Amino acid sequence: MRNGTVLRTRDLSIGYRRPRRAPAVIASDLSFSLRPGELVCLLGPNGAGKSTLMRTLARLQPPLSGQIWLDDRPLDSLRPGQLARRLSIVLTDRVDVGAMSGYGLVSLGRHPYTGWTGTLEEQDQQIIQWALQAVRAKDLADRLTIEMSDGERQKVLIARALAQQPRVMLLDEPTAFLDLPRRVEVMDLLRQLASENGQAILLSTHDLDLALRNADRLWLLSADGELFDGAPEDLILNGAFERVFSAEGVTFDRERGSFHTRQEASGRLRLEGDGVAAFWTQRSLERIGYAVAREGENGDFASYASNLHPAHSVNGAVTVCMQDGSPIYMLDIEGRKQSFATLNALTTYLRRGGARGEADAKADKDLYARR
Repeated sequence: MRNGTVLRTRDLSIGYRRPRRAPAVIASDLSFSLRPGELVCLLGPNGAGKSTLMRTLARLQPPLSGQIWLDDRPLDSLRPGQLARRLSIVLTDRVDVGAMSGYGLVSLGRHPYTGWTGTLEEQDQQIIQWALQAVRAKDLADRLTIEMSDGERQKVLIARALAQQPRVMLLDEPTAFLDLPRRVEVMDLLRQLASENGQAILLSTHDLDLALRNADRLWLLSADGELFDGAPEDLILNGAFERVFSAEGVTFDRERGSFHTRQEASGRLRLEGDGVAAFWTQRSLERIGYAVAREGENGDFASYASNLHPAHSVNGAVTVCMQDGSPIYMLDIEGRKQSFATLNALTTYLRRGGARGEADAKADKDLYARR
């Protein structure tokens, strides 16, 4: 393998051929590589061509031009059985396999290795058991797939792909139908599989936070077909995220690794305090439209925000302090001080103001006192 790569492309162009019309090109001039033992996440806006790229790499549809090598062999030169022993894919489509058991579904991954009779030898059965164990799904072996949750079924599908013992695993949005705990579990599982088994794993996802936390590298595919390849941190620092996900009214926050909408600030507040409570206080105040400066970052109120809405401009400070083990939020606006027992009361007061806001704050304080 050249330079330790297991899959690589050169000048790859992807898209769709159309009868009696020019091909619909989605992305072109793509040159990249996958290395053993790494987890790569493919991200990009809807319509950028992530699924098309995955299907092209899996030879489910032909490239428009360019070359793809798998184990230094041209992808189109491999017979189906040879390809299945080197590459496996899990698509985002829900799989209907009827009343098949988890073990039966995983056993399909051994098809490239069995004879024409499809008989599973002892070694095949050992690999199936190993694959179920690797994805922490041994308890699903005898369960019918129709009785499994989305998360359980996804783990079994990954075990099926793993049972092929491929050099490369491709997964198209494997966490699409899962709740947050299962998404975290699947991403952690894939990271471990890549590291422990030395496989190259490429997955497409819309889950930015999990990709940033787990991927060895990211591929960012922009709407105009440009692909950025690098470590997550490098792509944040060099501005690639802003370029790929730039859209009217949406920006990428490099400091937090998250997206937010542009909006006029309704006021500016200095935040004093430390720890977790102060962090979430800042998030809460920014969510309702305030420009916030943490204590010690900048003492000049005028520099907090340049896009203040004149009718709602407010200068003030919020102090987070602990009382009996719980946070208390002190608001000081033009010398008028208020205390709030919860962030909900503080933000309600700032959003509504006047008698309604004060009444909500007082009700919140009375409820807190009774607890």
